[in-house]
Amino acid sequence: MAYYVYLLASRKDGALYVGVTNDLVRRIYQHRTKTIPGFTSRYNITRLVWFEVYADPISAITREKELKRWRRAWKIALIERDNPGWNDLYDSIAQ
Repeated sequence: MAYYVYLLASRKDGALYVGVTNDLVRRIYQHRTKTIPGFTSRYNITRLVWFEVYADPISAITREKELKRWRRAWKIALIERDNPGWNDLYDSIAQ
């Protein structure tokens, strides 16, 4: 089973959210449809702009906690390294 650490954005240079899941398509769908109330639904944070894949939950959770401690500028640099256009990656994973 794969585990994912992901970054969502409301828009380029908008609000950011870091999360972890074992089902990226399902979890991003939940964010997009605002199925689960919380930070992302309140601030319309629905665009998947970055993610990494891990083989075990401990590694994924450790990475999520690390990213949550990062400065905003570091998260933006991480996104722009892999996704300079801040494209929504959801369609590419929801095939």
